[in-house]
Amino acid sequence: MSKPVPRPGVTPTPQDRSPAIIAWRTVVAALAVGLVVGSTGLIAPSQPAVAKASDSALTKRITSVMKDSRVTRGHTAAVVVDAATGREIYQRNGSRATLPASNTKIVTAAAAMHTLGPDYRFSTRVIRRARVVGSTLQGRLYLKGYGDPTTQVGDYQALARQVRAAGIRTVTGKLVVDASYFDSVRYNPTWRTSYADHYYAAEISALTVAPNADYDSGTMIIKYRPGRVGQRAKITTYPAAAAAAGPKKKNTTTPKNGPAPTIEARPGHGSNTVTVTGRVPSNRSGSRLITVHRPELYAAAVFRAELKKAGVTVKGKSLATATPTGLRKTLATDYSMKLSQLLVPFMKLSNNMHAEALTKAMGARRSGAPGTWSNGLRATRSYLSSVGVPMSGVSLSDGSGLTRANTITPRALGALLVKVQKGRWFPAFKASLPVAGNTGRMTGGTLRHRMNRTRAANHAWAKTGTLTGVTALSGYVQGRDSRLYVFSMLSNYSGSTPRPVEDELVVTLANWRS
Repeated sequence: MSKPVPRPGVTPTPQDRSPAIIAWRTVVAALAVGLVVGSTGLIAPSQPAVAKASDSALTKRITSVMKDSRVTRGHTAAVVVDAATGREIYQRNGSRATLPASNTKIVTAAAAMHTLGPDYRFSTRVIRRARVVGSTLQGRLYLKGYGDPTTQVGDYQALARQVRAAGIRTVTGKLVVDASYFDSVRYNPTWRTSYADHYYAAEISALTVAPNADYDSGTMIIKYRPGRVGQRAKITTYPAAAAAAGPKKKNTTTPKNGPAPTIEARPGHGSNTVTVTGRVPSNRSGSRLITVHRPELYAAAVFRAELKKAGVTVKGKSLATATPTGLRKTLATDYSMKLSQLLVPFMKLSNNMHAEALTKAMGARRSGAPGTWSNGLRATRSYLSSVGVPMSGVSLSDGSGLTRANTITPRALGALLVKVQKGRWFPAFKASLPVAGNTGRMTGGTLRHRMNRTRAANHAWAKTGTLTGVTALSGYVQGRDSRLYVFSMLSNYSGSTPRPVEDELVVTLANWRS
């Protein structure tokens, strides 16, 4: 993989993401030996649940917490379940269909671990069909993607070097980029078009590029720094090959020292021309992460640049089309990390593109046809039904929860969180969930600034969910007597957010002793 690029500042997002970058490989390594984040915030074995006495007092306490006006004035649904037995301890509108936001990712992650398997790896391949005479490939060179949302510049560099190692120095034909493993619908029809410019809602393609260590596939980085005072700011891109997108400076200026930059970078609708406007004070610089139209052509530009660096010249232009069947010779292959490892950046950082790539990959795996939202979500629903999750009130239109068309019930999420404990991949699944109050970015994830310095810190593993008027939190929490609870609280609201009540519920459970 390429050297991580510092994550740029980004516009606020309706999903639960954060701009810093911290290495997470320590957490990933622990997954292989079946460990989860323990009470100290370090990696430790999960603890067994203990038998309970009576839950009537706990039920009463939770009922009191949920009398908060931020709950009673909105539409909040919640359940609390004994993780060992699946017995319901508390419920409020437990079967109400509710917008789940990123709690949808719980469903996607579990379905992907079941359907694809924890050892599943995405791949990207370089293929030839024509003859090689001497060091010349007399025809086209094919770059075929199988949905990997983690391919970085370094991966394309490694592929280019493999092509060179195969003895090829010249390609007489075109560079063909093949994204046909997924369908051609890049943007989910139920997503708001206002999201399209923002990094958390990139187009989904079977062949793409992630420019940073968070693996935000289908995006590129616009970097800006001051020019001479009174003149235009200096605009560049990362990867450098993305410069083919043609950032167009419009009304960018460099004033004297001043406040934070006011740069905006917006791609043109249906094109890769980026219009950059704003002011960059002479003592400031920075960057923005924006989406790319047709990520497979972006991948073509990056791969072509890496081929050139490796000493391979492609004489033809780039073309996006499917690779013909038959007469294929694989020249190079790149594999992603295992799915059990990918769950960490996916779930900790709530990465929407990972969710959608996994959804379409499930569809392709089960159907033998190009992956689509339709066949991928069919695989997800099939898995939920197979493990006995109550499906009434469950309706899915994407795998990430960015859409406002999804509905899920707390009972469905609660049942799923109980069921997955039986899977051999459960330790990896649980360890991928954000950990309350743990400030390590790739441990605490989207919960690292919540419930800090409470009993819930390092004792609750849960997925957050955020859209305008939506907040959700579902997962596991360990009580003072080591008893494990499953909880799910989904709120659709106007006015004050019930999010503080989510935290109070979790802290109550963490403090409870049967």
